[in-house]
Amino acid sequence: MMKPPIYPFSAIVGQEKMRSALLLNAVDASIGGVLISGQKGTGKSTAVRGLPGILPQIVAVRDCPFNCDPAAVDQMCAACRARTSAGESLATVMRSMPLVELPLSATEDRVVGTLHVEHALKTGGRVFDPGIMASANRGILYVDEVNLLDDHLVDVLLDAAASGVNIVEREGISHIHPARFLLVGTMNPEEGDLRPQFLDRFGLSLSVQGEAAGVLRSAIVRRRLSFDANPSEFAARWRAFDDLLSEQVLQARTRLKDVEIPDAMLDLAVALTVAAQAQGHRSEIAIIKTARAVAALLETNRVEQAHVAEAARLVLPHRMAQTGLDSVEGLARRLDDLIGTAIHGETAPKAMDSGDTVESEDDWDEITTEVPGAWAASNVDMVFSYLEEKKKLFLTPMH
Repeated sequence: MMKPPIYPFSAIVGQEKMRSALLLNAVDASIGGVLISGQKGTGKSTAVRGLPGILPQIVAVRDCPFNCDPAAVDQMCAACRARTSAGESLATVMRSMPLVELPLSATEDRVVGTLHVEHALKTGGRVFDPGIMASANRGILYVDEVNLLDDHLVDVLLDAAASGVNIVEREGISHIHPARFLLVGTMNPEEGDLRPQFLDRFGLSLSVQGEAAGVLRSAIVRRRLSFDANPSEFAARWRAFDDLLSEQVLQARTRLKDVEIPDAMLDLAVALTVAAQAQGHRSEIAIIKTARAVAALLETNRVEQAHVAEAARLVLPHRMAQTGLDSVEGLARRLDDLIGTAIHGETAPKAMDSGDTVESEDDWDEITTEVPGAWAASNVDMVFSYLEEKKKLFLTPMH
């Protein structure tokens, strides 16, 4: 079956927060996945489907259904580990990072895999048919309209994403295989919400809206028409931009383990979590991991206040104590106030209004908002601001 053309990740106009959240999880998958909430037509699925195009390829065992890494014996499936222990040389292949989409109609057996109990009882041997989570190992598992997925399937996915393994048990017989994947869920809040206990299991969460500036909306239309007219030519024009992002992610992964986390930054993460009245301890752990990934993407070797503040904007919105009257904008403002109080002892200044305008698409890159270093305007993202500057240094802009 011929695959439909994929819109390049780098060609997406705006939505910097969403793209940054995806990149940060690509740098450190242990952050715990991304939940993207927004109305239809805001580029959620386009961004997720374009993500593999800017991620480094993986080396996998050629005939393994779990995409096992030949260099990581401790993370292999049982079959590959046994073959390696026996001294067999495993044939390998280079693959693009897998992107597996989970349909809402999927059954639990289709998701986790199937154990043939009758065969095991008769012969003593185990026969396991891998499921969707097996295909997604070392890749991306994407659930569109995750709020409409059966609760027990969401629970299974989040458990596997957190533990890195999938355990299938039937009639006292069990099978375990690696299931390390980047979990991405998208949803339209108009169609219902996720239960709070499921929300907390996603490392990062953000809400997206359509771009307000007319020049950006025009750019979206122009680029989409150009892509539809000739997808291959359009993708080729943006290949250099995707390659730049791919190299940035690869370098950040290598740099991640050397990023220093001062005690003061850990204390700041805890203070923000307490101020937000977030329950449990997932929040501060996710903030520190995300801040470390921000620092790695920005090519620095030490977590700073601005990195922690940037991480908190993605980690805390779905964990803050809320009232039924809170709006997305109200929560963002309240979070900025918490960050400002924790860092500077003052509330955050007003960010750029969505009604503000710019003259041209080129001018958009020059927009900044006069705020202290701990804050960034809601439409100017720290990671992508840095990447845009790097792009100007190495590549000729394209529209």
